[in-house]
Amino acid sequence: MKRTILLTLVSTGLLAAADQTFTGVITDTMCGKSHEMMGGQSDEKCVAMCVKGSSQYALFDGKTVLRLSDQKTPAKFAAKRVKVTGTLNEKTQTIKVSSMEAAN
Repeated sequence: MKRTILLTLVSTGLLAAADQTFTGVITDTMCGKSHEMMGGQSDEKCVAMCVKGSSQYALFDGKTVLRLSDQKTPAKFAAKRVKVTGTLNEKTQTIKVSSMEAAN
């Protein structure tokens, strides 16, 4: 019985840590879903400027802004739609990124 419970807990833990796929637009943590503060600047330029400041790259999936652990790869996808594979830490709302690619 104890062994069955232990195996169940271990397998559940492994499943919880499995990579997921998230699709959305690369943004920054300051502007999030809207880049209206930059008035007249393109979304791509706004993201780049905010990240040069104190903001971080994030993914906006249409509902939630999720921080990204990888802060280098998103630079080439600023304001573009991407598919991110990784593990979400729900407590910190951060995706530990395994891979990132352009999405259709």
